Amino acid sequence: MAKRRRKADDAPSLFQEEQPNATEHQPQPPTYVGKNKERLERWAARRIYFGSSSWKYPGWKGLVYNRKYPSQRVFEQECLAEYAGLFPTVCADFALYDFPDPEVMQRVHDQTPDGFHLALKVTDRITIRRYPKIPRYGRMAGTENPDFLSRTLFEDAFLAPLTALGKKRGAIIFEFSTFYPNSGITADRFAELLERFLSDLPHGYEYAIEVRNSEFLTEQYLAMLRSQGVAHVLNSWTRMPPIVQQLQISGTLSAGFSVIRALLKPGRTYEQAVTEFKPYDEIKEENPELRNGIVESVRRCLNEGRALYAYVNNRAEGNSPKTIEAILDTLDRYPEDKL
Repeated sequence: MAKRRRKADDAPSLFQEEQPNATEHQPQPPTYVGKNKERLERWAARRIYFGSSSWKYPGWKGLVYNRKYPSQRVFEQECLAEYAGLFPTVCADFALYDFPDPEVMQRVHDQTPDGFHLALKVTDRITIRRYPKIPRYGRMAGTENPDFLSRTLFEDAFLAPLTALGKKRGAIIFEFSTFYPNSGITADRFAELLERFLSDLPHGYEYAIEVRNSEFLTEQYLAMLRSQGVAHVLNSWTRMPPIVQQLQISGTLSAGFSVIRALLKPGRTYEQAVTEFKPYDEIKEENPELRNGIVESVRRCLNEGRALYAYVNNRAEGNSPKTIEAILDTLDRYPEDKL
């Protein structure tokens, strides 16, 4: 008889006591933390940092989160400390929607250990050329964005609050949504605008660019990033080639560090992934091509002396901690001389 698939309602809650069961005194397999903490630390010592996109997921109970939290509110306020006791980095997706709050950045600093890295997506007020016609943008929906690639706004409203992070500030990721043909932004024009913007930015930051137009992966674009010391983000996303294919393009490792964002399987939309994978408590669909791309990125970065920030989203396979664990398992099987 086929095993009944666990429903979302069957998932244990972070916010209630669990009932003892008959197997509690039987030998238990290693916990997720017990199996992976040392491995994550070992890779971080080699400047290979694994983490997730955001971190406030009750579905990770029994994996990342094993403390008792009295409420959802307390969980969201305090769970970063438990997350950061395991993973060396995380990507703060929330910064895409509003500029960083200095007080929030200070709390992140205070809740995390030395050596932790917070990567942030740049607020889309800087990266959107024309606001989409969706309710979130209110009266600005459908209008031209006067702050597109505004260096002054970026420095004052985005960079300045990051001072509170100190040495825990990680990669700063500029995510550019798809530019459609009627936007007037061609691959050449994008590279020109971006070079003008990047060349005036303050030094001492790890800047990274994520594009969602495959035709933008040109020699001109990658050479420009290389000249600026800026990383191209190796992203797995709906309308981008898989990471394995991006690595085959000469120059995609364009800086002294690299960034991976394993978001979606090519061809799958965000809405489809949410429907299929929520509440993100288990892997629902393995993606060997994605895993191989991340493993190959690790191998390349090690061999070329580059740091790597590898961020895995729940919507890549259904549960980012378990995807990371599978990648660590694969890396463990590699002979040392092959890495």
